[in-house]
Amino acid sequence: MRILAIDTTSSPVSAAILTDGTLTGEFYLNTKSTHSRTLMPITEALLKSAEIDIDDIDVFAVNAGPGSFTGVRIGVSTIKGLSMPNNRPCAAVSALESMAYCLPFSSGIVCAVMDARCSQVYNALFTLNCGEVIRECDDRVLSIEELYNELKTVNDKIYIVGDGASLFYNSTDKRDNLVLVQENIRFQHAYGTAKCAEKMYNENKLCTSAQLRPIYLRIPQAERELKARQEKERNEQK
Repeated sequence: MRILAIDTTSSPVSAAILTDGTLTGEFYLNTKSTHSRTLMPITEALLKSAEIDIDDIDVFAVNAGPGSFTGVRIGVSTIKGLSMPNNRPCAAVSALESMAYCLPFSSGIVCAVMDARCSQVYNALFTLNCGEVIRECDDRVLSIEELYNELKTVNDKIYIVGDGASLFYNSTDKRDNLVLVQENIRFQHAYGTAKCAEKMYNENKLCTSAQLRPIYLRIPQAERELKARQEKERNEQK
């Protein structure tokens, strides 16, 4: 089975191909260029370099959120477009969970943190146990202070990953069991997306391209501002 996976939920962009559980290839860029310019060129280059035709892909996977609203939309719409012609199944992967699959050599807790702005983070916790990734909580939005207070009760090694890892780590008292993971495996990688999609395939949790949707933990800023204006106008009319 071949899985094509992409990630566009943060500043980096990546694409990977997993064949029968083994990484065939991965392209990763962190150039700050917009994903609408970089995603398709690296995906096409990956397929060409691996000598794999798009028709040979069995499952299309994407980190469907949380993350940058624009980035998530680009990733989801791309996978919908690639999977639809041959009616291939899709995997809507949690960006937070995908990060835990890049640390299979560790034992302890993975604390995936993405910057949600306004002193808040997107977060989920996972236990690593002999290469197995075990989810400990749902994806959520909470304040940095709330997350740190929760982790104070954990004595195991805690591996901090994600684009909000430095922000969170530098806001703590840097206890000995907090580990800021090195940059090359700190951020989202499409390899982790593919490994998570592989698990979803085995658990029959895939969807069709028509069913594929972004995973938003809160509504976009534009919608929040619109609702605030509408509420203000209603109050003024009373």
